[in-house]
Amino acid sequence: MPIKKSKIGIINLLAGMLILTSSACAQGPLQFTPVDNSTPPTGSNPAPATSSNSKITYAIVDTGQTKCYDDIKEISGPKQGEAFFGQDAQYQGNQPGYSLSADGLTVSDNVTGLTWQRSPDTNGDGALTASDKLTWPQAQTRPAALNTASYGGFNDWRLPTIKELYSLIKFNGSDPSNMTGDDKAIPFIDTNYFKFAYGEVNAGERIIDSQYASSTLYVSQGLGGELLFGVNFADGRIKGYGLNMGGPGGPPQAGGQAQGGGRPAPGSQAQAGGRLPGGEKTFFVQCVRGNPEYGKNHFVSNGDSTITDSASGLMWSQPDSGSGLNWKEALAWVQTQNAANYLGHNDWRLPSAKELQSIVDYTRSPDTTGSAAVDPLFSCTQVTNEAGKADYAFYWTSTTHASSGGTGGAGIYVAFGRATGYMGNQWQDVHGAGAQRSDPKSGDPANYATGRGPQGDSIHINNYVRLVRGGGVTFTTKTSEPTVYPSPTAGQQPGLGQPSANRGPRPGGSPGGTAGNLIGGRVTDVNGNSISGENLEGKVSIVTDASTKFTVNGQTGSLASVTAGKFVTATGQKQEDGSWLATQVTISDTPPGPPPPQ
Repeated sequence: MPIKKSKIGIINLLAGMLILTSSACAQGPLQFTPVDNSTPPTGSNPAPATSSNSKITYAIVDTGQTKCYDDIKEISGPKQGEAFFGQDAQYQGNQPGYSLSADGLTVSDNVTGLTWQRSPDTNGDGALTASDKLTWPQAQTRPAALNTASYGGFNDWRLPTIKELYSLIKFNGSDPSNMTGDDKAIPFIDTNYFKFAYGEVNAGERIIDSQYASSTLYVSQGLGGELLFGVNFADGRIKGYGLNMGGPGGPPQAGGQAQGGGRPAPGSQAQAGGRLPGGEKTFFVQCVRGNPEYGKNHFVSNGDSTITDSASGLMWSQPDSGSGLNWKEALAWVQTQNAANYLGHNDWRLPSAKELQSIVDYTRSPDTTGSAAVDPLFSCTQVTNEAGKADYAFYWTSTTHASSGGTGGAGIYVAFGRATGYMGNQWQDVHGAGAQRSDPKSGDPANYATGRGPQGDSIHINNYVRLVRGGGVTFTTKTSEPTVYPSPTAGQQPGLGQPSANRGPRPGGSPGGTAGNLIGGRVTDVNGNSISGENLEGKVSIVTDASTKFTVNGQTGSLASVTAGKFVTATGQKQEDGSWLATQVTISDTPPGPPPPQ
């Protein structure tokens, strides 16, 4: 649902083609590597690497994202001046580097100075299951138990803050939402060093139920009570999780559904998984020690509308973009500002997810301080949210939120205002200011009148931008090339470009198969009973008749519901003229893939 603002919106550019691929990212340990700066952006002037600056106490670890994307799929790294230039994979910061202890119990982060438990295996049986997860009261006692036992030879363990915990996230992962198995998913944490498990399906959990607890409670509250910020290393998000069942729709019914609201209540298993019969939410708990200064900002106003964080070495623009932009436009706006030598610099970039989250102030919120969740030195454009309240915007990052199907249609944002969702027939702050979620990179927010996903996450698409520079981050041409599949042949699913026998689960949990053939693309035109579209292999034509069944955004629909700009997948047979006679047509507002999980 769109938010109201006083600025004139920028027209969304509907571009790109649909492809569903399987994306595999390197899983080997990442070490410090040389950076190729042979073709940096014109006028770039990167600051010295933070790792060589002894005053840096809050070194931001690189996201690890090496693939480039447009607003749908993987692409080769764009050049300066081209669309989608300046995204996460084209910049390289402090590369993750870890050391495993001789006893195998702890992992030292060579960048942040933090030392971690290697595994949240609380019962010590060597396996990570739902039984290892703890309630919030239990989590609070965990450090004392480790300290009493001198775990790993240390007695100064603590629960991590949300900023400490987020330092471990890696965005070469892929979102497995709605998958029925985890074989095609890539976790958002380095599994070469850290033990990890997806949700235990046999115990009633979802694949994505791998939420890790922090020590950071939301300073405000959801309508269901207190929210605890946590990182989900299965789906790559920060959210405030309800600690108990119940909420705006009343106590959950069987299956975790909220009465009256049509969506799960905060704290229910359907909302976040991992709960005890008494209704308390449970989390993995992984304790930390060392570098007590990590995550603490030291902002200084430079008197020229820029702000430097001496803790991280990053320089920020004090003002934001002043109006909402889709992801493509946001990247282009950065190039425009650099061409104009904005605020005296021409090497600004759209911040990565980890850079932007570093400036969140988790002691602030619209409800408790009447401000955005950021230091008052920053200027934040005020907006009116879906509930008609004065609020603050979501801000884009340069990081793509890739799906397990290989698509890249979602971009990461950080909510500096309320992270709203539609539950219990009303808009409410479901995840808290400071949450990190993702939005479709393009499209019309009006198509999401009651949000998306089990908690009705508000969809803005036209998010705001805050610029960043420095921090030892350098431009690199060493990005991964997109996965290329051969043209379909007999036994393949035409239009998707990969043998059906090798596809495994498709986004949404449907297994790949040979029953009929599947064609997909982005709708460009509807003429009579024919749907025209495009995908990676070119133009497609889908013909319907009276027997064709339509599903539109999960509901029974008709050909009248199909409009240009939407995404289509169809089951059918190829005709002699090259068109496809469809028996089933599925239409969605976003590339086929999962809604954001909760």
